[in-house]
Amino acid sequence: MKPIAIALTGASGMPYAITLLKELVKTQKKIYVMISTAANTVIAMETDLSLGTDTKTIEENLTDYLGAKDGQLEVFSKNQWTAPVASGSNPPRAMVVCPCTMSTLSAIANGHADNLMHRAADVVIKEQKKLILVPRETPYSAIHLDNMLKLSRLGVVIMDANPAFYQNPNSIDDLVNFVVARILDHLDVEHDLAAPWQG
Repeated sequence: MKPIAIALTGASGMPYAITLLKELVKTQKKIYVMISTAANTVIAMETDLSLGTDTKTIEENLTDYLGAKDGQLEVFSKNQWTAPVASGSNPPRAMVVCPCTMSTLSAIANGHADNLMHRAADVVIKEQKKLILVPRETPYSAIHLDNMLKLSRLGVVIMDANPAFYQNPNSIDDLVNFVVARILDHLDVEHDLAAPWQG
């Protein structure tokens, strides 16, 4: 099974990203991770996780925090152009940008692959693999919506960080789990975070 790539950008919503990574650690042999500088700052604000600044330290701290096996997570810096995700000859089987800033969404929509995260998304699109973007912004401007429409027409899944309430959530974790469960459903990854709708 080829790795899944997860990219974290500087939008609010890090509990979604951390929960997603925890669930993937349970089921995936290998996970590629890209974390922007802004995302690192937001992680420290929204969670109890402190990652550090260099790639090796981030990888070690994230592995420890998530209870991953040694080597299960591979963290890449933004300019690590030798990373597997940078080449169409070795794309991940899927990629999720969670949470996704509007600047990242715009860069992906318009082909501005000026860092590894943008290039990886570009590769996933051109190789016709699954790309899921999880924006966390409100309200959306016409620019945001135009970029989302462009990407949706290319087959990109736009999955707003928008939990439902029909399951009578009792905690923030319940709300987070609902969104992460939908992401995992689209990745064809089994989970027990939220029961499917039964009517």
